[in-house]
Amino acid sequence: GRILDQWDNVQTAKPGPGGSSCTGATAAIGSGKSLTAGDVVLNTTKCGNSFRLVDPTRGGGATHNMSMKTSGMGAVFTGSVNTWGNYLVSNTQTAAADAHYGVATTWDYYKTVHGRSGIANDGVGAISRVHYGRNYQNASWSDGCFCMTFGDGDNGATILPFVVLDIAGHEMTHGVTSRSAGLIYSGESGGLNESTSDIFGTSVEYYANNANDPADYVIGEELFLNNANMSQAIRYMFKPDLDNYSQSCYDPATTPTAAVHSSSGIGNHFFYLLAEGAVVPAGFGAGSWANLSPSSLVCNGNTSLVGIGRAAAGKIWYRALTVYMTSSTNYAGARAATLSAAADLYGAGSTQHNAVAAAWSAVSVN
Repeated sequence: GRILDQWDNVQTAKPGPGGSSCTGATAAIGSGKSLTAGDVVLNTTKCGNSFRLVDPTRGGGATHNMSMKTSGMGAVFTGSVNTWGNYLVSNTQTAAADAHYGVATTWDYYKTVHGRSGIANDGVGAISRVHYGRNYQNASWSDGCFCMTFGDGDNGATILPFVVLDIAGHEMTHGVTSRSAGLIYSGESGGLNESTSDIFGTSVEYYANNANDPADYVIGEELFLNNANMSQAIRYMFKPDLDNYSQSCYDPATTPTAAVHSSSGIGNHFFYLLAEGAVVPAGFGAGSWANLSPSSLVCNGNTSLVGIGRAAAGKIWYRALTVYMTSSTNYAGARAATLSAAADLYGAGSTQHNAVAAAWSAVSVN
């Protein structure tokens, strides 16, 4: 009768179709004045004389206002004009514009790059709940409501609402993982679940190519004010232990039982090295606060590691996730899954296949 294991089923960023019915609804195109992404295009629905943040072009996905509550689904955002927000935290529609844009961009990334139609690959959109709770400094995905939830941070005093693009991509990807490999949110499989969300959250940021939120391998840096050198962030994929919490290298003594946001660093680190090689990102090298060198990016001294590019790395991870990984896949299994995926896509013994093996070895997964 002893409990052997347990894990949360609400999957967070940190340590059903949406919208209500509307007779005669028509598709509309509005604009958002977002917090961090600038002016963005938003697909909405016109209902009578009002507009709703319901996206009919992406499965009816909707953005709801929780009004600082922590239960229920809130109410879909409505407005008399099809312009949402004013760039400021004080306007409740502004965070909604970010979330609606982020989820739409993530949908487009999966559709365009991987041929996936929505979270469950069935063309059905999810609900995004913003303004959850009071000073909730996190975001999450829940299978129970088929929804993403975004807190307000501390309303911009030191940290913005958790609706920035890479976090929207991160949370939506938890849904994709739950509808594919189903990686259990505990132990090494939980770490892989989290790293999958960081990998594709970052991939969405690069896909968006938004000058207001330049793409990088840093998670959540846009949440923090006056953060030009990115010394504040949730995670750093190229050197995970910069956050003083995540693991950069696999350790058989600690990784199997590490918290999921700690062991996720290994998968993040692998992906960066596979895509970019042992190259220090601009702004993080000698003389910066991070003071990194190529040798500090690898766990085995292999500074000659050459990347295969984000596009190939992303396709390999997606195929591994959707074809080879299972609910209990650990890091050894992830190495095998990505090698199989690389062989399928590029051939056994190809440059890409060999790079997968070398990148795993560079994070001590042998």
